[in-house]
This record gives sequence, structure tokens and C-alpha cells, in this order.
Amino acid sequence: MRKTIGAAMLALAATIPAGDALAQATNPRNTLVVLREIDADRYDPARTTARGAGEVLYMMSDTLVALDFDMQTIRPALAERWEVSPDGKTYTFHLRRDVTFCDGRPMTAEDVAYSINRWINPATRSPVRWRAGPVKEIRAVGPHTLEYELNEPFGELLFQLTLFFASVVDRNTVERLGENFGVQGFNGTGPYCWVSWTPRQELVLQRHPTYSWGPREMYQNPSPQVDRVIWRVTPESQTRLAALQTGQGDVTQYIPPIAVQTLQRTPNVRMSRQDNYFWDHFMGFKVDKPVVSDPAVRRAINQAVNREALVRATWFGTAVPADSYLNPNVTGFDADAARLVPTFNPDAARRTLDEAGWRMGSDGVRVKDGQRATFLVYGLQTAEGQQYLQAVQADLRRVGIEMRIQMWDATVGWGRLATQEFDAFIMSYPYVTATDAFSLYFNSANRPTPNRMNWNDPATDAALREAQTAVDPAVRAAAIARAQRIVAEANVWMPVARQQLWVASSARVEGVRAHGIYGVALYKGLDIRLTR
Repeated sequence: MRKTIGAAMLALAATIPAGDALAQATNPRNTLVVLREIDADRYDPARTTARGAGEVLYMMSDTLVALDFDMQTIRPALAERWEVSPDGKTYTFHLRRDVTFCDGRPMTAEDVAYSINRWINPATRSPVRWRAGPVKEIRAVGPHTLEYELNEPFGELLFQLTLFFASVVDRNTVERLGENFGVQGFNGTGPYCWVSWTPRQELVLQRHPTYSWGPREMYQNPSPQVDRVIWRVTPESQTRLAALQTGQGDVTQYIPPIAVQTLQRTPNVRMSRQDNYFWDHFMGFKVDKPVVSDPAVRRAINQAVNREALVRATWFGTAVPADSYLNPNVTGFDADAARLVPTFNPDAARRTLDEAGWRMGSDGVRVKDGQRATFLVYGLQTAEGQQYLQAVQADLRRVGIEMRIQMWDATVGWGRLATQEFDAFIMSYPYVTATDAFSLYFNSANRPTPNRMNWNDPATDAALREAQTAVDPAVRAAAIARAQRIVAEANVWMPVARQQLWVASSARVEGVRAHGIYGVALYKGLDIRLTR
């Protein structure tokens, strides 16, 4: 597969001059064709967690606040300003007065209250309603003033309200379409409006004619520069790359790692990278299962694996080895916790196992109290996962640990990952802050999923609660740092890689800048323009 993609890209670069590629372009004038790997299940922000849905929802709708490209700064969006009460429980948002839905109806505070209340309503069955915080009441207190009252402080609120789940939608359209909202139609306040959706093929948007309220601190243009956007599903990576080179597609973030360097050298392709991309790969251990319940085994695994080599072989320079649980650029990162993650040292791994009583067996696998040092890891079937697990398996075997691998297709894999059948698992995930990441994965209340490690530690829970509820930012920072140190010292995970986000665009496209929120590259895309 790697040779096929690489050869195809090199051939295209060598045989298709930039002028010829543009001459072959078949895309309509002032229509941006976005190529992506898979579709989403639906486009209802309250009822989907798919990155594929978020890609389009950020263009079709807006949120109260926006997250800047540094992934740390909160910017005004639908709310032009806000205040927080001294006790941290009430946020008062003052809304813009010039916002309309795609059908022309003016947006009011009632629309915002309806949208977020619908999101958190148990009847909606949103899997991420917890992200809205411990809501007491959300109410409109005027046409353009919203009060967001919490039962207790929630320091993460503004960051969470940047995510597409908090998008404002039109109540009339929701009630008219019912279960088919986001399937047969959509009405939001975003820069682009729903035209049509052919599942697993393409979704078509058209320019919102009166949109002029894009985040000015983030974009040069507050209005969209393109008339239409087509989100086209192109599952085969080689086909996506060929389409990009021959003018049949304009932009994609779905680039095989092996093709990135080739694309950087290709004259009719532009590349944009987001350095502050919070999408990490890790291996997690079920701490109450045999073998991996031993902290010494988990530490030895971290010491035995050559992360630098496996990341280089798997991602070809489009990821960096993860030497900490979190990206150092994320809000709340603790450097002291990062220093607790063991570095690659196979001899140290052998000493760790020896000192813990794990003796080498005749078959090359260690034994302690009659228990062989063997464990089963589950993962979703991806080329990257399969490749780096084989490297981990080889490294562990050299120190006397046997790792068995079971990969699952995503259609059944998520269900398998919610069971107790396995001892360890691999995963990749997006996050917006340190508290966001750790509250999701290490809170004991989230067992058995997404806390698939069954990590149940009162000190961690107490630190996470303080990080979420403290009003003083310094207290919040100290609390989430404490949680990071507890988990890192226990080696609950083996951090693997921090993936980079690259976006490739054709020669006729200007203004593409990779964003990365929840894995989404184009975000609003307000500066994107077409020269031909």
C-alpha cells in the first residue's frame, strides 16, 4: 500500500505539469470541492460526535464563542462579549444583533437557549451533553442577552462552547423535520447553507448571502469568499491525491502520511500545517487485569518501546513521538508530569521486571507466581494501528513480554472496546484542554468507557473535580497538574504519538489555513478563495 501510494504520487508529480492539471480542471467556477475519506451519520450537532459531521457543521452553524488557531484563546463569535459572576456559576452572554439564519430570520437569545437546552435534554440522547457543564438553567433575559446558570462552577465552559455540539440551530426547522433534522435539511447561522446531501457521496452548501459576522480576530474576511462548497466522499487515498493534482478536487486533510513529503515538493499543490493540533495516539492498560495490573509491567512497557522509531516508520514525519500524556501547547499542560513518563531504555525495562520478580521463562516470556507476562490488546483496524502495534510487539518480546493483538473493524470495534475482554487497547482522540482530556479518560465515573483503563483513584477524582469547579485559574491549573502527575507516575498509559494536521490544496485555491478543532481542518474557511 505504501509503495503504491508513493509511486502514484511521484508519477503524477513527474507527468502532470501544473498548467496541464489546471487545464483539466472540471470543478464549476467559484465552487470549492473538498475531498474527504468518509461521510457522517447525520448533521445534527446535538446527536453526532463524528468528525465528518463537525467538518460541515462548523461551516453551516456558529457557536457563542470561537477557539483561535493557537488552540488556547477564546474569541467572540455569536456572543460579542460576556461576563462571569464572582462565584463562577453564571455567564451572561451579550449577542450580536446582526445575525440571521439561512432562511433570513433574525437570531435571538431564545434561539441560543433553545439550541443548548435541546443539546442537554436527555430526550435528545446526546452522548456529549456533559460538555455543557452542570447546567441549572439557560434562559433568554432579552432579545440579545443570554444567561447560562450552572449548579457549580465549570472552568471548562467557554472551551466546550467552542465545539460544534453547541451550535445554534433554527427551532422551526428542527420541529418541522423531527428525526430527519440534519438528514433532510438544516438551518443555521453559519457562512454556508444546506443545499442537498447524498449520503456516502456528497453534501452541497451555498454561500449565506448576508453572513458578515465571522470572528475578525481569526480571519481577514468576516464573510465567505466562495459561492458553493461541495463535500465529496472519496474513500481511496490514491484517488483523492490524483483528483487534487488533476483539478477535480480542491482541498483535503485526508492525506496518507507517506505522501506528505511528495506533496510538499509538488508545484501545483499548496500545503498548510497546524502545529497546535491536539490529536494524540496512546495505549491504555486495564489496571485491574492480570499482568498489566502490575505497575512494574506498565513501567517496563513504557521503557521497552522505541517510540521514535515506530513513529518514524508509521507516520513518515507527520507525527512526533509522544513523550508526555498531553501536547505541551495545550492549556493546563504540566511539565513536571511529562518528566515522569519513562524514556526508551530496554536495559532499564529488564531491570524493572527483574526487580519486580518477573523471571525469564524457557520460551522467552517472563513468569511471576505462575503467571506468564502476556496480555491482549484491542484496536480499531487502521493501517497505522496495525503497523505500530507490530513494532510494539517486537520491542516487548525483546524484554520478555508477550503482547497479543486483536484488531476490529470500526463497525463492531467500538462495541468490543466497551467490554472487559481485553487487557490493553490503542486509541487516538482530540481534546481542547488538559482538563477536557483527563476528565474524559481518568474520571472513575466514566468506567467502563471512555475510562477503559478502569482507573479508580480518589485522589485523581478529587483533583479533576477541583480543576473543573475552582473559580481561581491558578487553583484550577494546580489541580489539573496534580491529576497529570498521579496518572503519569502510575503509567496508566503508554503515550505513542502526537499527530500533525496537514491540509493540501490545489493551485487555484488560496487562503487555506489548517485549524484543527476536534480534528476539523477548515473550520469556517472564511479566507478561502478561488483564483479560477
